[in-house]
Amino acid sequence: MVIQSLKKIAVAAAITAATLTTSMVWAADTIKVGVLHSLSGTMAISETTLKDTVLMMIEEQNKKGGLLGKKLEAVVVDPASNWPLFAEKTRELIEKEKVDVIFGCWTSVSRKSVLPVIEELNGLLFYPVQYEGEESSKNVFYTGAAPNQQAIPAVDYLMNDLEVKRWVLAGTDYVYPRTTNKILEAYLLAKGVKKEDIMINYTPFGHSDWQSIVSEIKKFGSQGKKTAVVSTINGDANVPFYKELGNQNISSEDIPVVAFSVGEEELSGIDTKPLVGHLAAWNYFMSVETPENEAFIKKWHSFIKSDKRVTNDPMEATYIGFTMWAKAVEKAKSVKTDAVEQAMIGMTVPNLTGGMAIMNKNHHLSKPVLIGEIQDDGQIETVWSTDGTVAGDAWSDFLPGSKDLISDWTAPIKCGNYNTKTKKCLAK
Repeated sequence: MVIQSLKKIAVAAAITAATLTTSMVWAADTIKVGVLHSLSGTMAISETTLKDTVLMMIEEQNKKGGLLGKKLEAVVVDPASNWPLFAEKTRELIEKEKVDVIFGCWTSVSRKSVLPVIEELNGLLFYPVQYEGEESSKNVFYTGAAPNQQAIPAVDYLMNDLEVKRWVLAGTDYVYPRTTNKILEAYLLAKGVKKEDIMINYTPFGHSDWQSIVSEIKKFGSQGKKTAVVSTINGDANVPFYKELGNQNISSEDIPVVAFSVGEEELSGIDTKPLVGHLAAWNYFMSVETPENEAFIKKWHSFIKSDKRVTNDPMEATYIGFTMWAKAVEKAKSVKTDAVEQAMIGMTVPNLTGGMAIMNKNHHLSKPVLIGEIQDDGQIETVWSTDGTVAGDAWSDFLPGSKDLISDWTAPIKCGNYNTKTKKCLAK
């Protein structure tokens, strides 16, 4: 009996050892991809779809044979719209899960939370959403729009095509709206707009009571000058905001709203009647008719198993970033951050609206700019676009402390904040 028990123990130990060995081989043979998007909380309305987009791209890449002969493995975490938690989850992904790259964040406050961790641990983050600029990190690739690829062109369109004279800059109270509006205010003043013709308002994440604020906007727009709202309102607060515009009978003809954070995903599943005719500024719309976009939409519907699901701009930015990363890994023959970072610069892939997306030396893309009008079916039809692509600026030309700065991650500069007058990089 003792001998039989010893044999059983030996067999069990052998099985355990074999299992551990197999899992160790499996881990060695996978490239881990971190997915850092809020799947709960106020930003889940926007970010959940980006998680699914990364999973789709991983599945497609694995069907092609993976990368470097290895299978890609997704590691998904939920920072739950909790900005400090983004930093904790980033550390967990890099130190515990040993991911080779992270695709994630939506709000700038979440990216700012992640930044010191990703730099400390020399990780790699692909950030797929429009943002305020004023940043360029060796460890981050910014595949969303900088202000000169969204905010400035949108204001130019309102000013030149709609002859807007008064401006409401309405945003959620965090770094992206505040910095973007600081840039826009400086830009408007430089264009001759009077200070009294600019109204700035901030509300917290998830804000729901818009009655008094919309009343103020209505009053501000009743002074005999064409007025528009430039909206950097983020997340689910957009739903009651547009509803209140409708409640107070403010149409797009009266006071048009151009939104920087409202796309097809935010419009899906809600009553779009109060939004019809209002505008959105992005670098991609689902309605754009190109072979590349048609193929992407078809692929998305197949993956998500629903032809009702929409696509949007941050999805395209995720697609571009992931495709470039995969090409850079193959080019570098490595997933190491430093090798991939250098291989990324100059990388080109087709965008979904026609033409090529280019990754520049400042870790920002060259992209087209589109202004679209919201339709009653929740789609956005292009009413204006740039002739070609616009290179993203890491630093604004309209802020005194930034206008002399450039970002260049190639030798000999290799710096995110190089002062062209002093010929030096700013100390962090």
